[in-house]
Amino acid sequence: MKAIVAENYGPPESLQLKEVEKPTPKENEVLVKIHAASLNAHDFEVLGGAWTARMGRLLTSEHNILGSDVAGRVEAVGENIEQFQPGDEIVGDLLYSGLGAFAEFVCAPEKTFTLKPASMTFEEASTYPQAAIIALQALRDKRPIKPGDKILINGAGGGMGTFGIQLAKNWGAEVTGVDSAMKLDMMRSIGADHVIDYMEEDFTKSGQRYDVIIDTVAQRSIFKYRRTLSPNGLYVMLGGSRGAMFQAAILGPLISRTGNKHLGINWWSKPYNKEDMDFLEELFEAGKVVPVIDKRCPLSEVPEALQYLKEGRVLGKVVITME
Repeated sequence: MKAIVAENYGPPESLQLKEVEKPTPKENEVLVKIHAASLNAHDFEVLGGAWTARMGRLLTSEHNILGSDVAGRVEAVGENIEQFQPGDEIVGDLLYSGLGAFAEFVCAPEKTFTLKPASMTFEEASTYPQAAIIALQALRDKRPIKPGDKILINGAGGGMGTFGIQLAKNWGAEVTGVDSAMKLDMMRSIGADHVIDYMEEDFTKSGQRYDVIIDTVAQRSIFKYRRTLSPNGLYVMLGGSRGAMFQAAILGPLISRTGNKHLGINWWSKPYNKEDMDFLEELFEAGKVVPVIDKRCPLSEVPEALQYLKEGRVLGKVVITME
């Protein structure tokens, strides 16, 4: 089978399209013929050797095919598989099973997948496992949103951000999206009430206060985020620099003890699961939360697509399709 292989840590252009051995499912695994996969910032972070990836040994000689979000059709099943059978259309997140979405086939444990919603194409379904699920849990599970709440999403033009805007609007929030100038019109088109070009305005200095701040590209001191929160406000960091991540993980909980504002990383997140996907499917079918797909690329163009994502130019998601 064809696959995009990472021989070592490096830039996106170091990836190679190769012919590799087609996997065989173990007794608790499903073999999936991949129809679509989607990119996440996590992909180029792993490839670049981020410390979180090295600690988790996410790129090894045994697991050297990146990609986590995948949708496809069951080709074969192991002898202990009960939930799926050949021909089933499924979607899942390979993050905890060794990755491998940038290939024609992948094997992963049964618990990795759910049935693909019939109303979604493979390409649409492949955008959900990380971006939509993480956005949903960050907005809902710690401090449920009430109508009229003021929500700010930093990095709102990316994958998690575009799902986050639509989810917050579904719950009746007033949403401010922050991103580059090229993404402002798109953010308005999916429901953002206010948009900010981060090159022109620092939202932490505007004097505005927000009930929830979701940050996918954190760079600032956590104390700046704290002063931007309303009383009882919540700041959740989903991505950003190493320094910002350290502050959110270590200082966030300590600062949170001194008042009613809560700051930190999304520690309460859960892996991809059927309950959350079922909820998102209902919103998709109602036209309330739909994926924003910037472009579709063939498997051979994964290196270029990852570089495009790394440069921050993607509006929503990039999907890899299999010819």
